[in-house]
Amino acid sequence: MPGVFFKSVSIATILVGATFAAVAADVVVDQKDKQFSTTELTVKVGDTVKFQNNDSVSHNLFSLSDTMTFDLGTFPNGESREVQFEQPGVVDVECAIHPTMKLKIAIEE
Repeated sequence: MPGVFFKSVSIATILVGATFAAVAADVVVDQKDKQFSTTELTVKVGDTVKFQNNDSVSHNLFSLSDTMTFDLGTFPNGESREVQFEQPGVVDVECAIHPTMKLKIAIEE
């Protein structure tokens, strides 16, 4: 019977992993007219935010937040960049080219 216990644990582990993957979401934030489509956003741990440039100019998004730092580099109209959030907290996103572009993302468990 010891083999039955290990099989049950393995199946439970697989099911928990599959449930987490199904819960994660992809959220799109557009950039147009030198602004984000929203100034505040709430996502869950594991979610991915796709920053889509629908503007006539390039953008360079970054964050220096304690929760997560990143620099997505410069990308032109029609391109996008993605960031997956792995821990709860708050991330402030800005554009290095357009300093008035600001977005606050709250990441919840």
